[in-house]
Amino acid sequence: MPRKIRELIQDLSDVGFYEIASGGKGSHRKFMHIRYPGAVTLSGKPGDDAKHYQEKQVRQAVEEIQE
Repeated sequence: MPRKIRELIQDLSDVGFYEIASGGKGSHRKFMHIRYPGAVTLSGKPGDDAKHYQEKQVRQAVEEIQE
């Protein structure tokens, strides 16, 4: 069962990512971290199912921060 967008946002927040105020149009949100190059962009409402590529991107970002 796919995870929800809100769960991915929580994973990012737990390791110190923060949302950029004007980071996207519509349902797009950009998250940055001091030690992560670039940004992680998530699209969709918090209750939507996350796409496979979104879960993978968040997992890789979290792993890179924790190294």
